[in-house]
Amino acid sequence: YNNPPLFSKRCLCSVEPQNITGVLKFLLLGLSDDPELQPLIFGLFLSMYLVTMLGNLLIILAVSSDSHLHTPMYLFLSILSMADIGFTSTTIPKMILDIQTHNRVISYAGCLIQLSFYSFFGCLDSTLLTVMAYDRFVAICYTLHYLVIMNPRLCSLLVLVSFLISLLDTQLHCLLMSQLSFCTNVEIPHFFCDPAQLLKLACNDTSTSEIVIYIIGVISGGVPLSGIIFSCYKIVSSILRVPSSSGKYKAFVTCGSHLLVVCLFYGTGLGVYLSSTISHSPKKGAVASVVYTMVTPMLNPFIYSLRNRDIKRALQRLLNRTT
Repeated sequence: YNNPPLFSKRCLCSVEPQNITGVLKFLLLGLSDDPELQPLIFGLFLSMYLVTMLGNLLIILAVSSDSHLHTPMYLFLSILSMADIGFTSTTIPKMILDIQTHNRVISYAGCLIQLSFYSFFGCLDSTLLTVMAYDRFVAICYTLHYLVIMNPRLCSLLVLVSFLISLLDTQLHCLLMSQLSFCTNVEIPHFFCDPAQLLKLACNDTSTSEIVIYIIGVISGGVPLSGIIFSCYKIVSSILRVPSSSGKYKAFVTCGSHLLVVCLFYGTGLGVYLSSTISHSPKKGAVASVVYTMVTPMLNPFIYSLRNRDIKRALQRLLNRTT
């Protein structure tokens, strides 16, 4: 790359590192350095991003425009679609713009902002999936009392708590990253500011930060996943007690889509973590992150709408009104 130097000062990492992050810029290496692959990557990611935006926007418009869908389940679904839009928009537009302009530089402030939004929407996805699992648990296990339990006050409180937990997770990540000092190596082998890669580039001792981030990840990921697994266990137990086969099928259809999204979200996230831990290859970790940051938000609208008659009818009425 014929880019000018990204920094004007150097610090000796063997001595006490000086924090020069105020004038520092990072270079995002992306997925591949091959110039012949750049048009293919550009077209692929642009098309996937447009499909993600269109699918999630249709879900939001369908839920907001149809009074029959003004229920807790579809309220949480519409907020999940907004979170998916934000999660994807945090990283992919920057990557597409970098390929188009051949300029992969990102400022230190821009890196922290991207990291903040990435942590916020990622944690919000996790908490919303837990809330939706609880909603399905109440709908199947306490069907007669569903409207009493899932009242508007509780739904608003669950959404508010999800946002507050996500904000807390974001502040902790941003605070830890802002304490790092960086020296001459400012090349990030990723297409966005990944916290793990930033820790590897830091000059100062990051053992404490790594432990804290690990604890945050276990809490923000493990606790929601445990709640989802417990809800699934209760749901399956209730479904098996249903005498009629048609009732069992209806119950499985009701929660099947959500379970598929949960498996896709946590499965790809765990795959990214394991690939980065086992292979020690930043490029493989970046490629695996594509599934986590791009493919999952793109597939969510299709998973929730393909076997959902209410969503299909709402989308049909929405399209009829627009045409």
